[in-house]
Amino acid sequence: MIYIHTLLSPDIYHPLLIFKQHTTAIINQSFIHSSMAKHEDLPVPLYSKLDEVYGDGSQLEEAQLRISLLNSKFQQLFGHPPQIYARAPGRVNLIGEHIDYEGYSVLPMAIRQDTIVAIRKRDAGESEKFLTIANVNDKYTVCTYPVDPDQEIDLKNHRWGHYFICGYKGFYEYAKSRGLDVGSPVGLDVMIDGTVPTGSGLSSSAAFVCSSTIAIMAAHNVNLPKKELAQLTCECERHIGTQSGGMDQAISIMAKTGFAELIDFNPIRATDVQLPAGSSFVIAHSLAESQKAVTAATNYNNRVVECRLASIVLGIKLGMEPEEAISKVKTLSDVEGLCVSFAGTRGSSDPTLAVKEYLKEEPYTAEEIEQITSKSLALIFADSASSLDVLKAAKHYKLFQRASHVYSEAKRVYAFKDAVSSNSNEEEKLKKLGDLMNESHHSCSVLFECSCPELEELVKVCKDNGALGARLTGAGWGGCAVALVKENIVPQFILNLKEQFYDSRIESGIINKCDLGLYVFASKPSSGAAIFKF
Repeated sequence: MIYIHTLLSPDIYHPLLIFKQHTTAIINQSFIHSSMAKHEDLPVPLYSKLDEVYGDGSQLEEAQLRISLLNSKFQQLFGHPPQIYARAPGRVNLIGEHIDYEGYSVLPMAIRQDTIVAIRKRDAGESEKFLTIANVNDKYTVCTYPVDPDQEIDLKNHRWGHYFICGYKGFYEYAKSRGLDVGSPVGLDVMIDGTVPTGSGLSSSAAFVCSSTIAIMAAHNVNLPKKELAQLTCECERHIGTQSGGMDQAISIMAKTGFAELIDFNPIRATDVQLPAGSSFVIAHSLAESQKAVTAATNYNNRVVECRLASIVLGIKLGMEPEEAISKVKTLSDVEGLCVSFAGTRGSSDPTLAVKEYLKEEPYTAEEIEQITSKSLALIFADSASSLDVLKAAKHYKLFQRASHVYSEAKRVYAFKDAVSSNSNEEEKLKKLGDLMNESHHSCSVLFECSCPELEELVKVCKDNGALGARLTGAGWGGCAVALVKENIVPQFILNLKEQFYDSRIESGIINKCDLGLYVFASKPSSGAAIFKF
């Protein structure tokens, strides 16, 4: 397959950003990449037409209306049209929850909902020396920040514009590390339009950070390979205070229409996964909002810390010196080899055998862990402010449960991929996939404890109405469930969810009936990030 896209300008590719092993040639201001180029080695494509991303029909019409409104509001506020647009989609994770930051593969797909960023870079001579970030949705007030790549984000004062600043800081950090001359910082006029529901577990934050970073780069005539951009945007989002593992950014940037992706890390790469015909994934919002950044110290980042502690304790119990384990072991994948070697003495290759042998099921106190590590937790995490916040809030640490989830969930991801590519008939494939999703939810709920009453109710309603499998998706503690459903029952399935889960919430005023389509919908795998210049 030959990959073609038009340049933003002839110099958009800095020499450092072109991979020499791939044949490239400039023809009519287009790059034609060798068919040997891997998807993740290609840059974010630039299009001059919306249908390249949004296809045709109602989705294209919606995108045209959004761009028209963006352009109109942009000119109304700033007095100029935007120079360029960038978009990045949300995602639904089909399986592999809370394991990306432990170094394990995950299996998400992009959804059609996305964030579009319209941007104009001000000239160096213009008096406006601010980053002005507006939103087409009046619910979000205009945010103004100084033109300073080194500014600190005030995490105690959570503002929606902070996500753009994550991308801004990340871009300049990247440019500095690579020796890129992007000129002195100038003012930026920015307008955002997002359709990924916030707090839904569908990665609205990653869609925002990715589209912002791409827009800033495009405005500075810089583009880079998708795998580098995925890594960069993962690091960008950490400026908001969540210890992101990289799945959300990787799928948002590297997604392809019609495919879920098996995302591997270290290095980041994507493998296409063709989902079985005759099935669809229905995404349903529990209406409990998951505020990942706001609750990080007690929820998301707490689990990251517990996993790190579990990995250190396992390392020590399996023969490492405490100081070596503390300095070298960052994730449970780092000690998987030791766990598997132990399992081998029991005639198995299952790392959870080591977990059962060496981690107690009862929660650990900080003092109990410090007796094993011979070092205070505050010193172990001294270089991570967000982890220190976790330690202040935590009463105990459930190491056995968190490690058990991570190792079993990592195994389920590959079982899912193997089931998809097996020679089984479609019926058998779908049953296996559904069973794995159900097992995943049970593990998330019982071992990782990242569910909530609303998600438990919603997952049960899904299964009661014919879902082959259903599970929470995303960080949890609210947000969405994803259900695997036979395609021929999707309309009735959604109607049943409306009657059995959403009607009572409509009656109590939690949501409006006319907005129901925003909270429950079927989805096929959609395309990844793109740049538009019209």
